[in-house]
Amino acid sequence: MKLHVNGNYKNLSQPDPYIIKANGFYYIYATNVDGVQLYKSKDMINYDYLGIVYSKQDEKEYWAPSVIEINGKFYMYVSSMKKDSDDVHTQRIQVIESDNPETNWHYVKDLLPPFSIDAHVVNTDCGLYIFYCNNDYDSVRAGTYILVDKMPDPYSVEGKPVAVVKPSLDEEIFQKDRFKKGQHWHTIEGPFYFKEGDYHYCMYSGSAYEKETYFIGYAVAKGETDDLRKLKFKKYPDENTYKPLLRKGEFQEGTGHNSVIKENGKYYIVYHGRDVVKGDKPLQTERRTFRMDEMKVDNGVLEVNAKNK
Repeated sequence: MKLHVNGNYKNLSQPDPYIIKANGFYYIYATNVDGVQLYKSKDMINYDYLGIVYSKQDEKEYWAPSVIEINGKFYMYVSSMKKDSDDVHTQRIQVIESDNPETNWHYVKDLLPPFSIDAHVVNTDCGLYIFYCNNDYDSVRAGTYILVDKMPDPYSVEGKPVAVVKPSLDEEIFQKDRFKKGQHWHTIEGPFYFKEGDYHYCMYSGSAYEKETYFIGYAVAKGETDDLRKLKFKKYPDENTYKPLLRKGEFQEGTGHNSVIKENGKYYIVYHGRDVVKGDKPLQTERRTFRMDEMKVDNGVLEVNAKNK
């Protein structure tokens, strides 16, 4: 189901939408070249566009902002790169903070060195953790993958990350022969972690948003732990089967990079996608908009019935 932006904003796009609830409102933060976008809603469906709420001089390409509230303060984790750089692998995750989810965001520090993107910071029974993405150039299936590390506080990491989800499928290929002949580059990105009952879920996106096989998948771990890094996540249904939770359908394509919110006992997945436009704009055109659907969570299995129109 496509979400609605109030006013005359037909040309806006909302890549990598991240939803939170604060002070009785729903907020969605999104990727943008010029800074972090913000949208605000009373009902989770109709949103007011609040504009660019964070940017930093000499920076560009603000990717995948995520926000967490801890003890009344809001912390944003977002990556960006220098304006004079053309190398996206200089992206690095930074800590931004504010006392208000809407305004007064200010830069605190770089949290991780390049290349680091797509942070999801979670406050759990066993502490504060960050899920994020890095590159592996040496594996047979080289590419971007997901790690998790513990955070002593919102401003630092322990520096002992472990892999959570790595590429294992041809459908996850981002580009063939990307850096050298015969080595295809894979992408697993956009982690979102949550726990329900005895099950831990790490949702992710595979491939690239321009590709036909681009999809949302998930990995699962079961049981209690005193450290999320000890969990052994396994892709659903297994490492060798391509079974997306969401992928291209009759009416929408490019479905990926999601966040999740639980309201009134129900889970909702918020993600970006594009309307299928036959004989018109090419697949690569930037027209990702935010969408939302109910998500069923049942003993290690997720299910989404996407309402494409």
